[in-house]
Amino acid sequence: MDPGTIGKWIIISGLVLAAVGGIIWIAGKMGIPFGSLPGDISIDRPGFSFRFPLGTSILVSIILTILLNVIIWIFRK
Repeated sequence: MDPGTIGKWIIISGLVLAAVGGIIWIAGKMGIPFGSLPGDISIDRPGFSFRFPLGTSILVSIILTILLNVIIWIFRK
């Protein structure tokens, strides 16, 4: 892989990360409770708490998949 290709993929990765961060930030401003969506596992006991954001992880995965597919589709044209 030549340096030009690596550089292009680093820039694309940064743009995708910034876009996902912007989406999460805007969703937080709109009142969407990331981290406490339906499907997120939360166990609270005296002296112990466990949180596993399963629903949030699935949602972020779907958003990233769509975003990456659109970006790849644009670059293949």
